[in-house]
Amino acid sequence: MKRLILLLVFAASLLAASLAAQTPPARPIAPSIPARSSELQGALLAQSEAWNRGDIPAFMQTYENSPDTTFVGTTVRKGYETILQRYRQGYSNQEQMGHLTFSNIDVRFLPNSCGPSEYAVVTGNYHLDRTAHGEAKKDDGIFSLVWHLGPNGWKIVLDHTS
Repeated sequence: MKRLILLLVFAASLLAASLAAQTPPARPIAPSIPARSSELQGALLAQSEAWNRGDIPAFMQTYENSPDTTFVGTTVRKGYETILQRYRQGYSNQEQMGHLTFSNIDVRFLPNSCGPSEYAVVTGNYHLDRTAHGEAKKDDGIFSLVWHLGPNGWKIVLDHTS
């Protein structure tokens, strides 16, 4: 009887060790799509708040500070500094900047076969309510933004605004 009990205990411990070896290690759970979408919508909200304060450098914090960051409008501009200068020239004072609002925001994450997506496309409309115009004449339009999730969070790498 003692042998049978010892044999059962030994078999149970072998089975437990075998199951433990087959269980994959715990991995952090990626944020859900709604949570990730909220991150991008929050970044757009911060961007519009900075714009409405007349703070172009803070508005630009959502862009990746890279020479490859691209803005497509009436022309193609490459580089963070080039885009920053475009905003400073086109909107040189608070009256020209006015009040910015975004609407019809749609966030889509691009598939990634290795885990959570590192890229998202955000489309929507913008509206400027302002009393003056500088070089930038349009008050309403559409945009599509390609965002990349990098070490500094979600950043715009391509902005097509028309």
